[in-house]
Amino acid sequence: MAAVIDNATHPAFEKLRSHRIDTLNLNVEEYRHKKTGARHLHLAADNDENVFFVALRTFPMDSTGVAHILEHTALCGSERYPVRDPFFMMIRRSLNTFMNAFTSSDWTAYPFASMNRKDFDNLLSVYLDSVFFSKLDPLDFAQEGHRLEFEKPNDPSTDLVYKGVVYNEMKGAMSSATSQLWQNLSSHLFPTTTYHYNSGGEPDHIVDLSYDDLIRFYKHHYHPSNAIFATYGNISAYEHHERFEELALKRFEKLDIELPVRDEKRMFAPVRVEQGYGVNEGEDISDKTHIVMGWLLGHSFDLQENLEGQLLSSVLLENSASPLMRALETTDIGQAPSPMCGLEDSNREMTFVCGIEGSEPEKQRDLEALIEGTLQKVVEDGVSEERLEAILHQLELHQREIAGDSFPYGLQLIMSAIAPMVHGGDPVELLDLEPVLASLREKIRDPQYIPDLIRRKLLDNPHRVTLTLRPDDKLDARRQQAIREALAKRKAELTSEEVSHIVERAKALEERQMRKDDDSILPKVDLTDVPLQMPEPEARFDGDISATVYARGTNGLIYEQIVLPLPDLTEDELLLLPYYGALISEVGCGDLDYLQMQDRISAESGGIGASFTAKGRIDDVQSLSGFMIFSGKALARNRTALTKLLRDVYTSARFDEHGRIREIISQIRARREQAVTGSGHALAMGAAAQGSSPGAWLSFRLGGLAGIRGTKELDQSLKDPAALEAFCRKLANLHDRIRQQAREFLVIGEEEQLPALIDDLKSCWQSDASDESSHWAMEPVNFVTREAWLTSTQVNFCARAYSTVPVDHPDAAALTVLGGFLRNGYLHRAIREKGGAYGGGASQDSVNGNFRFFSYRDPRLADTLDDFDKALAWLQETEHEYQELEESILGVIGQLDRPRSPAGAARHAFHNKLFGRSAEQRARFRERVLSVTLDDLKRVAAIWLVPEKASTAVVTGPENRALVEGLGLDIQEL
Repeated sequence: MAAVIDNATHPAFEKLRSHRIDTLNLNVEEYRHKKTGARHLHLAADNDENVFFVALRTFPMDSTGVAHILEHTALCGSERYPVRDPFFMMIRRSLNTFMNAFTSSDWTAYPFASMNRKDFDNLLSVYLDSVFFSKLDPLDFAQEGHRLEFEKPNDPSTDLVYKGVVYNEMKGAMSSATSQLWQNLSSHLFPTTTYHYNSGGEPDHIVDLSYDDLIRFYKHHYHPSNAIFATYGNISAYEHHERFEELALKRFEKLDIELPVRDEKRMFAPVRVEQGYGVNEGEDISDKTHIVMGWLLGHSFDLQENLEGQLLSSVLLENSASPLMRALETTDIGQAPSPMCGLEDSNREMTFVCGIEGSEPEKQRDLEALIEGTLQKVVEDGVSEERLEAILHQLELHQREIAGDSFPYGLQLIMSAIAPMVHGGDPVELLDLEPVLASLREKIRDPQYIPDLIRRKLLDNPHRVTLTLRPDDKLDARRQQAIREALAKRKAELTSEEVSHIVERAKALEERQMRKDDDSILPKVDLTDVPLQMPEPEARFDGDISATVYARGTNGLIYEQIVLPLPDLTEDELLLLPYYGALISEVGCGDLDYLQMQDRISAESGGIGASFTAKGRIDDVQSLSGFMIFSGKALARNRTALTKLLRDVYTSARFDEHGRIREIISQIRARREQAVTGSGHALAMGAAAQGSSPGAWLSFRLGGLAGIRGTKELDQSLKDPAALEAFCRKLANLHDRIRQQAREFLVIGEEEQLPALIDDLKSCWQSDASDESSHWAMEPVNFVTREAWLTSTQVNFCARAYSTVPVDHPDAAALTVLGGFLRNGYLHRAIREKGGAYGGGASQDSVNGNFRFFSYRDPRLADTLDDFDKALAWLQETEHEYQELEESILGVIGQLDRPRSPAGAARHAFHNKLFGRSAEQRARFRERVLSVTLDDLKRVAAIWLVPEKASTAVVTGPENRALVEGLGLDIQEL
């Protein structure tokens, strides 16, 4: 019966086509819903992780964030599920491997993934109802979007303030200079279409959106006639169609939806623009200007145009040997290439961007001359066929690789197909690159092919914008003053009825937030649906060369790692490790300089690198062990080349190209500084937890806030040639010490590739055995910290941490479950719904032995820290239901059982074993999680989470200096 259904087409749908893509091991099936015209792309694959995705074309024509606020509000209750928060409730009642919603510049999507069929069906019913039959309560709009409230909600004598989750989310997002750079460039490249506007919302414009505007936008855009469905996995299209029709589509008729989908009007001369971005008042503004050039190119959904755009971008910018990237890295006009560099192909029309950061406004013309001169030189000199073959090799490798370690693989494929579906192109063409790669291989034989592309798309293309974004240390003060004045004026004009309305709405919203809905109407899975322990990839060991080998379905790729225990290092040497890891694939090697090595890496591999990893023992977080890992991947046909490449870098990497190393450190500094507003919660947690164990301290010093400050200081010091020479010498000495350590190998590939791969390893490494190792150790770390880190941000990131236990301690499981329990039961409501932060929660880190509370893009500070303590009081003083516990256990099991890519699962298993995380230990932990009780949660909190022993850290703006000093926090300048 199943086979008949699989081949049948549901009567409500017509099948448009079916296409096999062997390189991806899947069939692409395309359907149209007969009555509404809704489209469905089904990627049929032999994979239990089924993915659902529905996208609506959304083309806002202002920056009020209407599409983004609607995405949030649509998930706050629907016709069939009229509870206040079905989305977050379902996260807790589910074994999902992914749940989210996205607002892009021209579409809004609602995706989820699950490996459990019952769970998939549950989520599908909630998602379809949320999207097509949303309640859109005005109070949810006030909570998620924006609202006016008195500072003390029930006291009209206090100041008026703006509140709202999206309002604060976008204040945080637009604190980033990179976000402002992209938004400003887009607004000038696209003066008349939807891309002119910030689809996420500009905070100053979000407050102009009315509830009626939201309803109008919903009615116009959220209809099946404007919808694109996409699915991936082993559930048949027929079964999906039955559910789509029953749950939603049968209730709709076709609607002709007019949306402003058109090409941008072309400019006939380049435009130059200068704008400011906010930095802290009194901050040194020298060398902090961003200058970028952007061109508008052809249609992203035209496969030929798209691939030519990617080819062009790779020729010019792929690595340091690429001519434009080399020019931008080595110029003294700025400190580093802009993070904007590259091709943006998700919009209807593509953009190509290049530029620099760390410059001055008056250097704009110099940069234009540098870029135009570089492009002209490439036109005159051409590009070698070998270089172009290496770029096509990268495109092939990228297409073949099965990803899915951080994002479901099926969802990645759907995301790459959605842009052409939104814009009228062919999604199959973009998934099946083999034919077009073959055609490009023919074209690159013509030496004029690339020069002609550069001339046509860039040099002779007048639709070009040069944007200079300069720092302004008075801008934020002016903006805050304008907001205060506007709110004061608004307050002065309020009628008594309006005052009453604001007070009553705040009261009604709080009552709604505190109300306990009947969640029994929502479907759920329970502990009886939890699968048995997920099977582990099986390894075999080759003792001749100390290699652990995994046979995995990698779709024609092979993966290699060289694993070395860390030698006994001083603290200064430890602090070099992140730079060593970042530089090892960026410097010269043997007789080849760094430019020749970049070409070799691109031609022979999918990239190589080195990283440092350290963990405490399963029974003692104070006993740390660490390893340096050299990694690489390649297409199977390049297995020998990859083995030799890793061997050469391991034995002969050079740290004598001082100028090159200086450039890379500047780039690392720029990237790290930009990460603060996006990762402020993780950085705050790292700062709060730094005293709990050697691993936590090391993480804080190497990659945390102390690491970012250290990189800034290092970058400044390397301006002195003597300091630069000494730094390079230290790196070379560190490399010599690391490569003398005893080594072992990790090898992953398809069964038929492995024998030859092992033979390559043996022949390449047999003459250089090393079996002596010094052993690195750290002194125990245990102290309490209270810090406030000041940086340029319009929102706060708060964290509190407690020293707890390692993973094999009997209390680790209960503490892990407690994180989700506190988030679900108290923190989500207090910090996000009532407090207006974009996010907040708690989690146990058993690797480093600490429990952390956090908030993300938070308008509050002291009140949030109080809420962390109140959550613990709520835990002890409230009678809790078993269902709340069960939901938290499900969340932990979902994380433990999260699927990985074939190679990722093998890597994960190997590294678990490396640090003593055996299958038996993980099974023991899983059993303990499943048997946690409510009494266990209260007990472990009382033992380990004692407020007097808490460490605290916040990331905030300088305007809060007096506040955090009053809280007894030590001020740290970032």
